Amino acid sequence: MLDREGFRPNVGIILLNPTNEVWWGKRVREHSWQFPQGGIKYGETPEQAMFRELEEETGLLPQHVKVIGRTRDWLRYEVPDHFIKRDIRGHYRGQKQIWFLLRMTGRDCDVNLRASNHPEFDAWRWHDYWVPLDMVIEFKREVYQLALQELSRFLSRPERAKPRHTGRYLRQQQTFHQHDKAESKNEIAADSSTSLTKANEQDQPT
Repeated sequence: MLDREGFRPNVGIILLNPTNEVWWGKRVREHSWQFPQGGIKYGETPEQAMFRELEEETGLLPQHVKVIGRTRDWLRYEVPDHFIKRDIRGHYRGQKQIWFLLRMTGRDCDVNLRASNHPEFDAWRWHDYWVPLDMVIEFKREVYQLALQELSRFLSRPERAKPRHTGRYLRQQQTFHQHDKAESKNEIAADSSTSLTKANEQDQPT
């Protein structure tokens, strides 16, 4: 579904945690990161499309989030020709997006990147609100900047950050955490063994 100018209606989602960090997803088998987004189907409102895409890409349901704000108008980006299928070149120009700012009310464990049969992301993490745009594919960067700037007016004072276990963000980190824990246990065991040996030596008659 394209408009007269060749732009496909789309929604983008910026999801906040209590400390105003944003949900940042790594695209499947790529080194680029982005926010959840997706097309608006025929007959859908932008908000209906947003909740559908949110569930498909992150596994989160309406009860897991609260809508804080949205952009006033469409934000557009053009897609370079080499990213466009040949059969729609000359008709399709890019995306026009309504961006939503959400506050997560659920828990991190509610996120499920395998909620659909065609996952968009294979890892995720929380990131500072002003994400590094060099991690975003080049033709989307201006829209990201515009969306972040416009929606920043809805940001409230963040809650005090709580300690969190970083192993839940990138799956590959879990191995490192387990390795570190094993080393710590070995060090504790070694210290206990050394202390016991010294105590036994002190108890021996001279």
